[in-house]
Amino acid sequence: MSFLPVTVNELPNDLTQAGKSPAPTSTGIVPGLVLVAMITAVAYSARGFSGLTLFSPMILAVVAGMVYSNVLGLPGHARSGIAFSQKRLLRLAIVLLGFQLTLGQVAGIGIGGIGIVAAALGATFLFTVTLGRLIGVDRKLAHLIAAGTSICGASAIVATNIVTDARDEDVTYAVAAITLFGTVAMLGFPLLAPVLKLDQHAFGLWAGASIHEVAQVIGAGFQNGTLAGETATVAKLTRVAMLAPVVIALGLMARRGGADASGARPPMPWFVAAFVVVVALNSLVAIPSQVHSAVALAAQVMLTMGLAAMGLQADISQLRSRGLRPLMLACSAFIFIAAFSLVLVRFA
Repeated sequence: MSFLPVTVNELPNDLTQAGKSPAPTSTGIVPGLVLVAMITAVAYSARGFSGLTLFSPMILAVVAGMVYSNVLGLPGHARSGIAFSQKRLLRLAIVLLGFQLTLGQVAGIGIGGIGIVAAALGATFLFTVTLGRLIGVDRKLAHLIAAGTSICGASAIVATNIVTDARDEDVTYAVAAITLFGTVAMLGFPLLAPVLKLDQHAFGLWAGASIHEVAQVIGAGFQNGTLAGETATVAKLTRVAMLAPVVIALGLMARRGGADASGARPPMPWFVAAFVVVVALNSLVAIPSQVHSAVALAAQVMLTMGLAAMGLQADISQLRSRGLRPLMLACSAFIFIAAFSLVLVRFA
């Protein structure tokens, strides 16, 4: 997860503009980029410590960024580079995620498998948004939790936030909650496979249709065998492909809702269209495995930098003010997608 060389100012507006603050210029972004890169390097290095290997660099980058900004403070001259990382790098990273998926992979789990994945995704998203409204969770935060649970974890949260425009603290809260319950699933699902009498194909389909992050799905799937791991990976990538229509739909809904208090209309997620184009290109053109590996690494690093930037701008006091209701919502969504997808796998 090759682009023509462009400068910062040459990037198209629809791929670069987002959120509440104006897009930064190339002038003055270096200090912030250096700070974000340092936080990212810390996140990758921290994975070498015992007990932290279960967590992706993206999650560790959020935590490291929060610790830095809330303990040492955020330098004013770094804000432009942080904003650049949070907005432009994240969008480009999501586009590059398309190189991890082909239409042939999606077809590999069959029509029934695709139906199970789509049904679990749609039902979980609607359940989470509805429950969030009933228990009083902020609508934008509920959308982030719904996307992270039903689609693909932190990447979906980031993509969804580009059109929902939630607070940085909401993004951080959603990523933390999704990471918690995704880790529980990664460790617990393999233990449940023999109890539930799931063969490798069924277990792989269940894991891929319900566990949050791609890395967590792979970790859980291959614990039950090669076939389970491969099935889980393909099912999960099918969910990733569904990121595009979900974000486009949310973008249309946001625009239909009209302008915000500043008079600005929510941005249309044209970067998602670029994601679809990349998936199609990857399906039609044989791309060398070395290029795939390099692009996948670039996408992960840019996602990690973007989430490090979000952590840098997250205020812990604001996180505490959200209370436990969003955490309860994330837990309920996790239980729902696990149970609903299991029923579909067993009886559909």
